[in-house]
Amino acid sequence: MDSEDRGRVLDPAQDGAALKALTHPLRLTLLGVLRQHGPATASELAVRTGESSASTSYHLRVLAKYAFVAEADHRDSRERRWKSVHDVTSWSNEAMHASPGGSVILSVLRRRQIEHLQQSLDRHEADLDSGRLGEEWQESSGLSDMMPRLTPESLAELWEVFRAKTAELTARDAEDPRAEQVVLFTAGLPLAPEPVAGTDAAAAGDAS
Repeated sequence: MDSEDRGRVLDPAQDGAALKALTHPLRLTLLGVLRQHGPATASELAVRTGESSASTSYHLRVLAKYAFVAEADHRDSRERRWKSVHDVTSWSNEAMHASPGGSVILSVLRRRQIEHLQQSLDRHEADLDSGRLGEEWQESSGLSDMMPRLTPESLAELWEVFRAKTAELTARDAEDPRAEQVVLFTAGLPLAPEPVAGTDAAAAGDAS
């Protein structure tokens, strides 16, 4: 994969079919594997995902139809190799909620990310237990569930700071042989206050 950071921003008004195509779990898995490990054939991806090569080949063609993947340089002429076209896919949450069916698609995509989190946690623990990851990673790895009180503007600023710092550290560690692939999951999910007990019942009584 090329070294430069390449992002694709999807517009739900124009790219609804592409967004819907991403909701298939195997397609997201294939795209993630290509982004993480680089170009591969349908057969190589079948081995990595436990699917049939016919299945991976079909879903790769769907991803190619919507410009998520493209043909890569071939080692030989016997089998097609695929690569991810972009490093990151993003969208406007506001636009998603405003588009027909966008909220459902957004919910599905977020839940696919939660599934990826569970798979990443399982692999992380197995890598530590087997010694594939050294003990120096024990202290810095982990999950967090902090719950600060923030305004919408502060939450947006926090995202920007996080992205900028991640890019800075990634560039700094690019040539360090100790660097490993790190799966970072971040969530900023505002929660409305829980209703006071009896409020709904009282409102219903007043309405009657």
